[in-house]
Amino acid sequence: MTLADLHGEARAALARADIADAKLDARLIVEHFSGTSRADAVSRPDMPVDPEKADAVRQAIARRAAGEPVHRILGFREFYGLKFFLTPETLEPRPDTETLVDAVLPFLRQRAAREGGCRILDLGTGTGAIALALLAEVPQAAAVGVDISADALATAARNALENGLSGRFEPVRSDWFEKISGPFHVIVANPPYISSKELETLQREVRNFDPARALDGGADGLDAYRTIAAQANAYLEPAGRVAVEIGYTQKEAVTRLFEAAGFRTLEARKDLAGHDRVLVFEPR
Repeated sequence: MTLADLHGEARAALARADIADAKLDARLIVEHFSGTSRADAVSRPDMPVDPEKADAVRQAIARRAAGEPVHRILGFREFYGLKFFLTPETLEPRPDTETLVDAVLPFLRQRAAREGGCRILDLGTGTGAIALALLAEVPQAAAVGVDISADALATAARNALENGLSGRFEPVRSDWFEKISGPFHVIVANPPYISSKELETLQREVRNFDPARALDGGADGLDAYRTIAAQANAYLEPAGRVAVEIGYTQKEAVTRLFEAAGFRTLEARKDLAGHDRVLVFEPR
């Protein structure tokens, strides 16, 4: 089988399965499992593909056709220019979450320049994507990544090592603030914010493959925000910041929670689609 044949077969199989991004997903899978590149597809379409590699591509295509997200099949995803390995216990870091990184970077850079360093607490760190993206952008910073999942913490530690950031990243197994000692200049979180009743209505790629514990925010989706708002102030440096990702309908509810807990809203940011996505607070 030639490389062109394999690309065509993969695209057709995903199109038959009504995969929305069939062409892109097919290309990513073929390239990864055949060890080829886009340049090979253009300049060497007639190159033969090893039968074992072609079989690996077909198996991966079958997984995608059954609804498994392409990046879970590949085992990694890029976020903020870094490569993050995934496991079943971690969410995929998605482009909308880069809005959270953008929201706190100017403050972190300012504090690091003024004080010679800064400390970040990433609650529910998962792959470590938020904390590690910030560390890559602010060389004077150090971060603690908190998660209740040992598997997620092992994945975050691996990602820190692979990206050359392990010396400034500390994974800690903790139920939110339970085993944490402050203070921190910035507390960031992309917490579970889907209401329990909405979980079954999510896309199958999310519902069947993302860890439910990282999605389920309780009856109204706000449980994690209540915990963070109630406790964050005790772990902040003076004039520190708390930045959280939110569901696109939750701006007002989350703002009320934090303001009732003694915070002032500094900023609300929208994601790439124009939806409310990030809120930044400081203590009054």
